[in-house]
Amino acid sequence: MLDRAQLLAAYDLQVRPMEHQGLPPGVRAEADGPIVRVVGRKEGFISAPRELGLSGDQVDALIGRQRDFFAARGEAVEWKLRGHDLPTDLPVRLAAAGFLPQEQETVMIGLAERMAAAESLPPAGVELREAEEEPDLRRIAAMESAVWGEDRSWLADDLLSRKRADPDRLKILLATWGDEVVSAAWLEFNPRTEFAGLWGGSTLAGWRRHGIYRALVAARARLAVAAGYTYLQVDASPDSRPILERLGMVAVTSTTPHVWSPGEGASTPGPGASA
Repeated sequence: MLDRAQLLAAYDLQVRPMEHQGLPPGVRAEADGPIVRVVGRKEGFISAPRELGLSGDQVDALIGRQRDFFAARGEAVEWKLRGHDLPTDLPVRLAAAGFLPQEQETVMIGLAERMAAAESLPPAGVELREAEEEPDLRRIAAMESAVWGEDRSWLADDLLSRKRADPDRLKILLATWGDEVVSAAWLEFNPRTEFAGLWGGSTLAGWRRHGIYRALVAARARLAVAAGYTYLQVDASPDSRPILERLGMVAVTSTTPHVWSPGEGASTPGPGASA
């Protein structure tokens, strides 16, 4: 039986610092007090510890600095907020500064060995394989664009830069039906930790509920076990959470991206600030 409290403590200690380590060329991490901002990707990213160690006006000032930094660059920025983060009024202060909450997901953790042993085969005619070459990544980005109804061509360049920076850290899998990419997902190893992360997992609408997502999870679990990792971690959508629970993963907290975009809330005062 997995102990939720122990898993959450290990997640905070081991996984969260990896958000701003091992970055590809052209992407940098900059510390500002307790947080680290990641600069040089399509949009900015704020990685924070569980507890900021600040309160009141100090929190508002920290949030405002991040907003203003990316406003000067004309870029959007995401503050990745977990449900157990402190101070407890951080969501209110982020929203007041123009960081809008996005869809909530569930942070889930499972034993890689158990998940690797699950009976999970794709439907007949669908092949799972590792993507290594740039054309595969372009096809994955096109599939993602179709799934989400928006241009995600940037994803190919992002995955390619990460593979070139550290070829052994990222494993990208795709599911194909003939020449068509119908689903894709990737596995990111977190060196010097017990954790590997499950990311991606998008599937074309006509191919859902055929076991492809489950098969991609099991395939990545086998790669994690072979590489010596104990746990798999994922930010699960409401659709994928039931599948992952059946594979033995447990929910440890929630995660809600708070995103500020240029032109949205650039001059909104924080709680307690004077108008």
